[in-house]
Amino acid sequence: MGKRTYKAAAKLRIIFYLRKYKLAWLGGIEYFCCINHDDMEQEFSSTLLENAVSALSRLPGVGRKTALRFALHLLRRDESEALTIAGAIADMRKGIRYCTICHNISESDVCPICASPRRQPSLVCVVESVKDVMIIENTRQYFGLYHVLGGLISPIDGVGPDMLQIASLVERVVAGGIDEVILATGATVEADTTNFYIYRLLQRKAPGVKVTQIARGVSVGNELEYTDEATLARSLAGRIPFEL
Repeated sequence: MGKRTYKAAAKLRIIFYLRKYKLAWLGGIEYFCCINHDDMEQEFSSTLLENAVSALSRLPGVGRKTALRFALHLLRRDESEALTIAGAIADMRKGIRYCTICHNISESDVCPICASPRRQPSLVCVVESVKDVMIIENTRQYFGLYHVLGGLISPIDGVGPDMLQIASLVERVVAGGIDEVILATGATVEADTTNFYIYRLLQRKAPGVKVTQIARGVSVGNELEYTDEATLARSLAGRIPFEL
């Protein structure tokens, strides 16, 4: 590489980092000035606005910039709209509880899924969170019941089996009437640890109950080129007969 080409490439690289990390250039001297605008203390002309922004920024994925945009949007709208949103959130927080059977969200002691006579009570799908129940329900391919663990075993995060709804799952299975337990907790290390723990526990407490796991493999519409090695290995190990 020639000296002129090298200098041009170096200059482009410096400009790239200046733009990427918001660097400042003073007197021909480059230095890092990494600024995170969301973390900067922003002064507000109103204490009420500042309180609203602080409250909204507590939501996951919402920084102070986004929270400020939400707050200003609500100020521009009719007061009734803001009160409607606040009322809906308050009603949700007060009215929603957890099902005493499967721990899914519900407006009564027993959720509509557990109370439905159309469901297959001998089949229980174990999931990590309430959101997973919604995802599986949207497929319209599962007609059994659920059991929400409320998390996964993660020693690094200090989450043990006693902090999850594993004991209540074992109680449901031991009580009888369940022929199969489907483990649908994902494909992470924490999920595999949780699945293994539940499997060994059910083997000891209810050896006659079938324990299965949702299939893992190449996604529909995906190409092998973009599939990771672990997923591809599982797909090959769990191959099925070809069907038209």
